[in-house]
Amino acid sequence: MTNPSRSGLPVLDLGDFLSPGAARRRFVDSLRGTAHDIGFFYLVGHGVPESLIAEGFAQSRRFFDRPDSEKQAIAMVNSPHFRGYTAPGHEYTRGAPDWREELDIGLEAPALPRAPDAPAWTRLQGPNQWPAGVPELRPALLSWQAEAIRVTSTLLRAFSLALGQAEDSFQPLLDGVSNQLLKTIHYPGRDRTGSDQGCGPHKDGGFLTLLRQHEIGGLQVETQQGWIDVPPLDGTFVINIGELLELATDGYLRATMHRVQAPPAGIGRQSIAFFLGARPDRTVPRLTLPPALAARARGAAIDPDNPLFRDVGANILKGRLRSHPDVARRHYADLLEQIPP
Repeated sequence: MTNPSRSGLPVLDLGDFLSPGAARRRFVDSLRGTAHDIGFFYLVGHGVPESLIAEGFAQSRRFFDRPDSEKQAIAMVNSPHFRGYTAPGHEYTRGAPDWREELDIGLEAPALPRAPDAPAWTRLQGPNQWPAGVPELRPALLSWQAEAIRVTSTLLRAFSLALGQAEDSFQPLLDGVSNQLLKTIHYPGRDRTGSDQGCGPHKDGGFLTLLRQHEIGGLQVETQQGWIDVPPLDGTFVINIGELLELATDGYLRATMHRVQAPPAGIGRQSIAFFLGARPDRTVPRLTLPPALAARARGAAIDPDNPLFRDVGANILKGRLRSHPDVARRHYADLLEQIPP
């Protein structure tokens, strides 16, 4: 681990984990302490080329600069799989609209057949929507997604060791078509909104989140001392743990509340976030932790406004229905009366 960043968050070097001997052990120990204490850190040594990162942001910028009619042609409301474009104010966090526009993509996979007795989450798998006017966006984001899967899957192996488990203990939850989500995001500033909510306070639902901020900050993390800024740091990704690790460790690891402040009027902000999830047909296990860790497990957080389910598919669907009510009304009307408002 290198020195803490100016935000106070630690900076971990993934290259240490990939090294033999003492460096690997130090990384695992640092990861364990960091994840238990705050759940957020910067990552260097990830091996993702800066040229690929720059291309992802450049092609995303081209897409967000296109006319609204072109972006709405691939609006998420057209997709029962929650893939596609969302305009500012049309995604919700804890019931309040987020002031950002974004394009959501997942793994490229065909839609599953609809069957009367199939779980509702089977509707989540399906094709992405891509803009016809920016054909370069597809290879740029799929390359980014592949690199993000590599990095976060490596980190998840390190987490397994940090928790006293076999290095591949989480692999059965990832094999096959798992829930991997990439969002390329543009925060257009406060010109047309009276709120500073770029994205409201929330926890992430997967195993791990990998985020790259482009030049302008806005991410904030809740700590025991209050909210702190997490500014962009050259060459790094921001990593945070999600609710699946909280459930698996009975709260020894806790997903951390975070939010994004909308930039001032006239200033745009970009970021690209990747969320490493699990297969929706799996159940999150409760790991048997070493006694020293189990003694510090705090139990999964109980939030009546956001109940956590060990059934992965139910957890994913719950979050998507709440954050995208227009998609829910069009494609999941039969479920809405079963979901708390």
